[in-house]
Amino acid sequence: MGSQEPNASAPKLPIPGQRNVLITSALPYVNNVPHLGNIIGCVLSADVFARYCRLRGYNTIYICGTDEYGTATETKAMEENVTPKEICDKYHAIHKEIYEWFDISFDKFGRTSTPQQTEVCQTIFKRLWENNWLSEDTIQQLYCETCQRFLADRYVEGICPNPACNYDSARGDQCDKCQKLLNPTELLEPRCKVCQSSPHIRDTRHLFLELPLLEERLKAYITEMEGDWSQNAIQATYAWLKEGLRKRCITRDLKWGVPVPLEQYKDKVFYVWFDAPIGYVSITACYTPEWEKWWKNPKDVELFQFMGKDNVPFHTVMFPSTLLGTGEDWTLMKAISVTEYLNYESGKFSKSKGVGVFGTDAKDTNIPVEVWRYYLLTNRPEVSDAVFTWEDLQAKLNNELLKNLGNFINRVLSFIAKDPGYGSIIPDAENAELHHLTQALGGKVGNLVDEYKLAMEKVKLKQGLKIAMSISTLGNGYLQESEFWRLYNEDRATCSIVMRTSAGLVYLLASLLEPFMPSFSNEVRKQLNLPLEKSLSLSESDIERARKLWEFLPGGHRIGTPVPLFKELKDDEMLCLRDRFAGSQADRKLKAEAEAKLSKQLSETNLAADGNAKKGKSKKSAQGASKASSSTESEITVSRLDIRVGLITKVQKHPDADSLYVEEIDVGEAQPRTVVSGLVKYIPLEEMQNRRVCVLCNLKPASMRGIKSQAMVLCASNSEDTEVELVEPPEGAVPGERVKFQGFEGTPDDVLNPKKKIWETVQPALHTNSELVACYNGIPFTTSAGVCRVISIGDGKIR
Repeated sequence: MGSQEPNASAPKLPIPGQRNVLITSALPYVNNVPHLGNIIGCVLSADVFARYCRLRGYNTIYICGTDEYGTATETKAMEENVTPKEICDKYHAIHKEIYEWFDISFDKFGRTSTPQQTEVCQTIFKRLWENNWLSEDTIQQLYCETCQRFLADRYVEGICPNPACNYDSARGDQCDKCQKLLNPTELLEPRCKVCQSSPHIRDTRHLFLELPLLEERLKAYITEMEGDWSQNAIQATYAWLKEGLRKRCITRDLKWGVPVPLEQYKDKVFYVWFDAPIGYVSITACYTPEWEKWWKNPKDVELFQFMGKDNVPFHTVMFPSTLLGTGEDWTLMKAISVTEYLNYESGKFSKSKGVGVFGTDAKDTNIPVEVWRYYLLTNRPEVSDAVFTWEDLQAKLNNELLKNLGNFINRVLSFIAKDPGYGSIIPDAENAELHHLTQALGGKVGNLVDEYKLAMEKVKLKQGLKIAMSISTLGNGYLQESEFWRLYNEDRATCSIVMRTSAGLVYLLASLLEPFMPSFSNEVRKQLNLPLEKSLSLSESDIERARKLWEFLPGGHRIGTPVPLFKELKDDEMLCLRDRFAGSQADRKLKAEAEAKLSKQLSETNLAADGNAKKGKSKKSAQGASKASSSTESEITVSRLDIRVGLITKVQKHPDADSLYVEEIDVGEAQPRTVVSGLVKYIPLEEMQNRRVCVLCNLKPASMRGIKSQAMVLCASNSEDTEVELVEPPEGAVPGERVKFQGFEGTPDDVLNPKKKIWETVQPALHTNSELVACYNGIPFTTSAGVCRVISIGDGKIR
C-alpha cells in the first residue's frame, strides 16, 4: 500500500531551476460516502499523475481534502440530529480511510473547517473589497416562516423551470436532471427541504463578485493557458463566457461557514463555491507555513487541477477571477483535466439516491485494489460519459490483467525460478544486441515508452495505461516467437538472452504501471527480489534504456518466489456481485428484508408439504406442482421476445408511403433484414444512417405498402406521441447479440404467435426511466457493452 502522505515529516518546497508541480483534485464534499464516479473523476486521476511526476523526478506535491462548509453539511447534520462539525468529523474519517485503501498518495489530505481556511479566505476577501471588485445589492430570497430563516440554495426544492425538463426535485442551485444552474426563486412550486412548507420571497442584502469587471483579465489568462486544458474544460468555460458573465453572489444566510469579516454582514458566511477552491491554498498552509512559495510563485510552479465536468466553471472562471482580483502574483492553474460522468449499469451513480458502488463497497467485494484502480482508469470518461458494468469489470480482469499482464510476468519468472533450470538466477545475456528478435523488441518498446511519456505529460491517462498494456502484449508475443522453452535445451545462450530481456521487461512494466497500480508494482518488485522503493525513475536516461531491456537487471541476480498476480473472476461471482449491488442502497435493504421473509415463507410451506406427505397427499401435491410448472412455462414475459442489437446499414424512404422508411439492418445473420418503420416525421433521414438500434426479430413478418417487414425497430415516445426516439444500444454492442434482462433468461419463441398476443402483453411493461434507460418493469435493456438508452424521453413508453 502506498502511504497517504509520503513526505509528511519533511514538507517539500519549490526548488528554483527544477520542475515544481502542484497538483490538486476537487475537494470531495463531506456529507456522504464517495462512489466510484467521484473517485475516478477526482482523487484517483490526480493520484496517477502525481505518481507519474514523482517517477519523472519532478518536485511534486499533491494536495486535497474534504470540503466541509455550506448548506449540504447543515442539512445532513439536521438529518442525523448532530452538529455540522460532528458530521464533518465523521465523514472526513470515512473519506480518509477509503482513499487510503485506494492507495491515493496525497502529500496532504486536509479539510476546509480550519483556522487556516478562515484566515486565507478572509484575507483574499479583504483584498477584493479594497480593490473594489465587490458590490452590495439587495436580492429577493425565499424565506421560510416555519423555520424562521432565509433558505440557502440547497434548502429549497421544486420543479425545474426548464420547459424541456420539469424535474420535480430540482435543487435551488442546480437541476440534477438537465444540469441547468438555478437561483432558488426560479423554481416552480418551491418547498422548504426541512419542513416542506411553501416559502415566501423577501428582500435580503448580499455581497457580489463583479465578474464582468474582471472579464478582460480573465480572458487574457484563459487565452494564455487553454492550450493545456482538456477540451471539455474549454467548452464549458466558453459556454459561460458566451452567455456573458454576471456578478455572482458570494455570501449566504448560514451559520456553518467562514464568517464575512464586515460588521454589517456578521450574520452571513461565504458561499461554498467562493471559499471551497480557496481550500486548496489553506490545506497547503496546513502542510507547510511557507505555502506562499507554492501558491504565489507562478515563475517556478505549475498548477495542475483534476475534477468532474460539473466543477469546471468554478475553477476556470470563479476561482481565477477571485485570485486575479487580489492584484497579487498567484500561481494560477496551468492545466486542467476534466472527466465526464461514469454511469452505473442502468443509470447514474448517485450519492443522494444511494445508486452504484461506493468506496466502502469496493473493499467489501474482496476484489483487490489494483483491479479496481485498473478498471476505473481504463474506463476513465475523458471525452464522453462511460458506463461501469460488472460484466466489463470481469472481462478486463480476466482478459487484460490475468491473461495478458499476469500471464506474461508469471511465465517469465516461473521459468527463471525452475530448478533444474535457472534456479531463480537471472542469466547473463552475451551479445544480446546481436539477437534480431531481441533488438526488434527493444526498438518497439522504446518507441512505445516515448509515446507513454508524451501521453502522460499531456495528462492523457487512459492512453498512457493502454500503451503500457500494449507493451505487455509485445512481451507475450516475444515469448511465443522465441519459443524459449525449446531454446533452453537447443540453444541455451539465446534462451538466456530471451529470459534476461523478458525479466527486464517485467521490471519496466512494474515501473510504467506504478502510477496506475502501485500495489501491483510493489508485488512484482517483491517477486523480482528488489527493494520496494527501487523503481525506475522514468528519467530520460532510464527511458532511453528501454531499448536495451537486458540491461535493466544484472546477470547473477536472484529473484524471489513467483506467484500468480491476479485471480479469475468467475461468472457466478460476477452475477452475485451484480445482483448484490443492483438498485439503490435503500432497494438493497428492502430486497434483503424481502428475501428473509420469502425464506421464512418457504420454510413454513415445506413444513406443511411434509405434513401433507405424511397424510398420503403426495400425489395431489405432485399434480399441483405439475400445474404450477405448466403455468410457468406458458408465462408471458420479456424472455419470449427476441430483441437484438441491430446496425442500420442502409435506409431510404418507402417508394409508396411518405411516412415510412425502409431499412436494411444487420442483426447478426448472413443477410440484413428488411424493416419498414413509420419514423419519417420524427427522425431525419441523415440521422438514421449507421445507427445502432434495438430490433424485435421474432414478430411474424408483415407486408407494409408492398414491402415485407421482417422485424421491428423499438422506439420510445412521450405520453402524447408527439416525440419519438430510437432505443439505442451503447457503442461497442455487437450487432446480433441478444438484449438481456436480468432475471429473465429464457429462450425466445421462434415466432411470436399473434393469437396469444405475447407482444401486446409485454409491450405495456416496456418503458424508459427518468435516467433515460430503456427498461422492462424497471429492469434495463442490457448488452455486453452496457445498457440501452434514449436521448431525451424520460418516463416514456417503448413500442
